[in-house]
Amino acid sequence: MSKKDELLKKIKDEVIGCKKCSLSKTRTLPVIGQGDHKAKIMFVGEAPGANEDKTGVPFCGQSGNILTELLNSIGLQRENVYICNILKCRPPENRNPQANEIEACISYLEKQIEVIKPKIIGALGNYAVSHILKKYNLDDQIQGISKMRGKIFKVKVSFGEIKIIPLYHPAVAAYNANMKDILKEDFKILKKYNGK
Repeated sequence: MSKKDELLKKIKDEVIGCKKCSLSKTRTLPVIGQGDHKAKIMFVGEAPGANEDKTGVPFCGQSGNILTELLNSIGLQRENVYICNILKCRPPENRNPQANEIEACISYLEKQIEVIKPKIIGALGNYAVSHILKKYNLDDQIQGISKMRGKIFKVKVSFGEIKIIPLYHPAVAAYNANMKDILKEDFKILKKYNGK
């Protein structure tokens, strides 16, 4: 087992044993993350939904199928990227995460970023975008996702530079098929930066 694998297993064990907020009482399974531990691209969503809660797999329902299709459209497989969420447990009825839940959980995402060392973070949807930009002290840049989508925010971190790219959440294409073409356009930006 590589050092990265060991560190990510430690995070997984911490999440499984976590009781920092009330979501630990209502979840079926925590959804820690999935993918390549050496991925250049990390996708961060908001929180697990019902399908994820049952399986422990991030983005495994309709949104996940759309995400897989978007990745394939730029020549990537799910196995080539790392996918996770800000919250590791599903909020009841898929309600929005509460501030105290994010505060309790955000350190796990921060540790995942430190271990995986992605070059790009694809922040999926308003919630993920605003929390990731806040984490890197870019609060003054936060706007609605329609204004921010596809922009590139460069931040210096302990292991170099990360490009944060706000993207629509794949779920928008589940409700509005016309959005899929817009998502595919935005994903081309990831392709451009994947090799760098």
